[in-house]
Amino acid sequence: MVKELVFGHQNPDTDAIDSAIEYSHLQNQLGMDTEAVALGEPNEETKFVLDHFQQPAPRVIQQAHDDVSAVMLVDHNEAQQSVADIDQVQVTHVVDHHRIANFETAAPLYYRAEPVGCTSTIIWKLYQEAGVEVTPTIAGLMLSAIISDTLLLKSPTTTDDDRQVVEKCAQIAHLDYQDYGLQMLKAGADISQKSATDLVDLDAKSFEMGGKTIRIAQINVVDLPAALQRQAEFQEAMADSCQSNNYDLFVLAITNVLDSDTTLLAHGAADLLSKVEAAFGKKFEQDQMALPGVVSRKKQIVPPLQNQF
Repeated sequence: MVKELVFGHQNPDTDAIDSAIEYSHLQNQLGMDTEAVALGEPNEETKFVLDHFQQPAPRVIQQAHDDVSAVMLVDHNEAQQSVADIDQVQVTHVVDHHRIANFETAAPLYYRAEPVGCTSTIIWKLYQEAGVEVTPTIAGLMLSAIISDTLLLKSPTTTDDDRQVVEKCAQIAHLDYQDYGLQMLKAGADISQKSATDLVDLDAKSFEMGGKTIRIAQINVVDLPAALQRQAEFQEAMADSCQSNNYDLFVLAITNVLDSDTTLLAHGAADLLSKVEAAFGKKFEQDQMALPGVVSRKKQIVPPLQNQF
């Protein structure tokens, strides 16, 4: 049997890494030969999760075709968010909860996409449909991924499916998900020891909108005023990233995970910054835009920008 790699998107978050582990485990239980890998090192939140459940971190790869000829994607589908040589391997499976864009294959494949808050919610369903046991460790990883993607079920992306899976996984993993979830989010929200350059790249995705390449990054914090004291650092890091990577616009969302509010920073030409203001119906004041109640890049930040561009 030919081995396949399973991985999430670049700059992986907790769902990207956990869902790769979960889906690889499921496929192996069903008789496949797969390995969960990652397209980047785990962030602090994900490290907390892996340590808690004594789960080794997947090895990090830069390309896939030297190892395998086929891969499975989780938590993404867009080529610019995937492995660098995605065009040199066959994609046989995709499990995702995002929009479908810049994606095509030469052969038929298995594709499962649902408008839920987290890829791990879909993978829970796949376990149930296949009759494969969800172990306490896998349940813990699923629970963690959903808490991460939905900010402890506060995000507008949260669905009843996500809530139900969290309850079921918490029972299997023997966890109080509220208490555990808060510890987990706080573990990932300490940015004091990271450089601005690392932070703006930690959870960032590129999007093509109206012929422009737009980089959208998100940083979760528990102390928003302290984070904004580093605004000059962030602006410089965004400018450097735009110059190095030919991004037309860089948008940084700094999100308070406790209050569910976001402050937006951006770097780009004046006409593009005007489009950002039009997208949200607000003006930048001192190069900041306050967005109360905004926590989701996928549902509350990308769509308004997409409409403008």
